[in-house]
Amino acid sequence: MLSYTEENYLKAIYHLSSGGEHEVSTNSIAESLQTKAASVSDMLKKLSVKELVEYRRYKGVNISEDGKKEALKIIRKHRLWEVFLVNNLKFNWDEVHEVAEQLEHIKSPLLIKRLDEFLGYPSFDPHGDPIPDEFGVIKDKAKILLKDLEEGNEAIVVAVSDDNPAFLQYCSKLGIKIGTPLKAIDKLEFDNSMQLLLDGDQKINVSKEVSENIWVTD
Repeated sequence: MLSYTEENYLKAIYHLSSGGEHEVSTNSIAESLQTKAASVSDMLKKLSVKELVEYRRYKGVNISEDGKKEALKIIRKHRLWEVFLVNNLKFNWDEVHEVAEQLEHIKSPLLIKRLDEFLGYPSFDPHGDPIPDEFGVIKDKAKILLKDLEEGNEAIVVAVSDDNPAFLQYCSKLGIKIGTPLKAIDKLEFDNSMQLLLDGDQKINVSKEVSENIWVTD
């Protein structure tokens, strides 16, 4: 059984390596988990002994197939709890991440199975991130960044890249949430900002940074 800290490391390595696509450095893991590089090295050695990561000193680390399975279990629990918090306890989408960080470490597989059933087997969390199924399979949807939406085209918001509460609160103030229909009215070369039409009647301007953190389907 993995410890709370080991689970956090596996999840961080999975995300930083883009699901095992490339190696990541100890420094990037330390920055992500806000800890010291020396502590990261010690933990990587432990995870390597358990064959959950492939660690090469001075070269970096990648997550193993067994490590991926464990990371996906944690991610699945996290995203299911986020759905529960928003849909059933009426949390806002900017309030759920920290709470789900605690709930994701509950060990009961039966509880998570029942939670999934209770929620109606959701495919996506409140931020639009895909929820792995009980076998670790992720079914994502085709999407593009808002910044790449052609002028004059319509789309629907399906996800956000940044789950920072301040960013989510700002999106809420703009009227942007998952499922919001929008149209790209104008794209300004000066600062790469965009003018959008939300819900067919509300005009707003969004910065380059915002448009790079919102995913849409056209």
